Amino acid sequence: MSNSKNFIVLVWMIFVVFSNQVSAQEGPVLDWSNFDFVSGDEIIFEDNLEGERNGEFPSKWDLANGTVENAVLDGENVIMFINTNANSTGGIVPLISNNSEDYLPDDFTIEFDAYFDEPGRSYRLLFFDGKNQVRLNRTVNPRTSHLDDRIQISQNSATYGNSTSYYPGFDQRSSTDNSASAPGWRRVSVSFNQRALKVYLDEARVLNIPNMSFTPIGLTFSFHNPRGGFQGYMKDIRIAKGAVPLYDKMVTDGKIVTTGIRFDVNKATLRPESYGILNEIVKLMNENPDLNFSVEGHTDNTGSEGLNQTLSEARAKAVMEEMINMGIAASRLSSVGHGQSTPVASNDSPEGRAENRRVEFVKF
Repeated sequence: MSNSKNFIVLVWMIFVVFSNQVSAQEGPVLDWSNFDFVSGDEIIFEDNLEGERNGEFPSKWDLANGTVENAVLDGENVIMFINTNANSTGGIVPLISNNSEDYLPDDFTIEFDAYFDEPGRSYRLLFFDGKNQVRLNRTVNPRTSHLDDRIQISQNSATYGNSTSYYPGFDQRSSTDNSASAPGWRRVSVSFNQRALKVYLDEARVLNIPNMSFTPIGLTFSFHNPRGGFQGYMKDIRIAKGAVPLYDKMVTDGKIVTTGIRFDVNKATLRPESYGILNEIVKLMNENPDLNFSVEGHTDNTGSEGLNQTLSEARAKAVMEEMINMGIAASRLSSVGHGQSTPVASNDSPEGRAENRRVEFVKF
């Protein structure tokens, strides 16, 4: 009997240890209910890697330094960083017509997905074009010797200058916690407003810099792995001009137009990053109990007209139902789809098609 008890205790101890290891690898459960990032409402640059050929250089980018090419990861088109000198100006820069000038507005947002599968790797976002722009306003913090013209993004942390903040649940006093999550994608969201910088990893805001010492003039995307031998992967990149406050939009236009609500391709399944704008609209409706919205879906002209009509209806309904789940009374909402019938931009460019794939909240 004693041996049997000892065996049971041993099995239980192994189970507890294994459970703790799995928990440490998986990290905290994502909760997008407090996500407050709202993407810009005027798209400057968009690349979902549609139609890219494996092994070729990404068609919407230029090379500043290093080796970068298209690849396929888990069935999805991605940009693969094989080798870039992230400590200088290495990486890729978006093909933008006026890229030798300051092409970033006073308020802008940046979004992209970054893949992490090895400790120590990081992505770096440089706030200048590493190929076409002279860094006239490059600054080095004299107290710390840190470059203040970039941010560094690891799986569970973000760094600007001498400020590093961590994803919730990871102890900044332990260097091992910085890479304790299981391999996977992180949605990186960045907002800049006049001089203030905010950086999000998935649903969590990890950096809030009230006064950025460097004025962004362009962008370079790079990958850094000090140990070598591993690649970085990036996809779904968007740069947009900063959004007007939602209440001001509603008062001025009688509606809120957003491209920040995203869906899986050819589906009505809401993507997690949609909750930034959804949380803000629900908050606006809670603060204004007489405000009612018709949720109206729009698509670009990719695919048939009939399928786009059906898709837009399903997406508008999905948004409405999610808002009801978030506490808005069903009587205050309705939904309708317009398909591809009312474009607001040309469908001849990725940016134009992205503008047309929108959800409008029309006051009634």
